[in-house]
Amino acid sequence: MTTPCQKRQITGNAGLNDAAWQLSRRGWHVMPTIRNAKGSDRFITNEGETAFFGVQSRALSKRDAVSLHMDLSELRSDWWIITTFANPDAPVCYILRVDELRAHASQNKNGGKWWLEPKAYDRDEFRDAWHRLGKAD
Repeated sequence: MTTPCQKRQITGNAGLNDAAWQLSRRGWHVMPTIRNAKGSDRFITNEGETAFFGVQSRALSKRDAVSLHMDLSELRSDWWIITTFANPDAPVCYILRVDELRAHASQNKNGGKWWLEPKAYDRDEFRDAWHRLGKAD
């Protein structure tokens, strides 16, 4: 039997690997980082290593709010890829720059953790917008 923690790990892996697959098929070299370390989940570069950036992946089993940090200045990755419905055969990815993520984030009423609500990321401009990362060649 799969525990809730294991289910979250499987969802996270599914989203992370889907994002890597999407980037690879667009010509990017996708390099893993150490899992559960602070910062980017993947580093991305082009063939000539003239473009290089970090990607943070967040995967959700459904359309839901994305948990961020207590302090938005701690967000390090240049790009964020939010994958919803990560477990079924048709995941949906949203591609946001870190400044967009900060601009659309909302904080708990008591001044606690920051979140990105679905209405903030589930927009046509971000949905499967892989072109926003630029060309790999």
